[in-house]
Amino acid sequence: MELPADVLVCDPQGEPLREPRHALDLIGEAWGRGAIWVAVPAGRLHDDFFALGTGVAGEIVQKFANYRLGLAIVGDISRHTAGSSALRAWVGEANRGDQLWFVRDLEELASRRAG
Repeated sequence: MELPADVLVCDPQGEPLREPRHALDLIGEAWGRGAIWVAVPAGRLHDDFFALGTGVAGEIVQKFANYRLGLAIVGDISRHTAGSSALRAWVGEANRGDQLWFVRDLEELASRRAG
C-alpha cells in the first residue's frame, strides 16, 4: 500500500527532534509541501522524547496539534516502552486517536490512513 501524497516522510538521517523548534521546522516543511501528516522515524527522536517526565514529547506533539497536523512515529520503540508503563499507556491512548500514531512501518501508516 502506498502512502498518500499528503504525508511528509522525514529522512531517517536528519537532526534528532528534541525541542519544539525542531517540530516547527518540520511543520513548516509539511505546510510548504501541502502535507497534513508527518511521519518521523523513531530513531530521529531524542531519548528525552520517550522519557515523559521531561515534557519533550508533550511540547512536540502539542505543536503538531496546534497546527492541525497528524504526527506518526514510525518504527520500533519497544526499548522505550519496555521500561515505562506510563509511556506504554500513552502510546496506546494515542493510537486510539486521530492526531498521533505510533506505527511499526510506513505500510501500517498507509493502512491506517486509508481507513
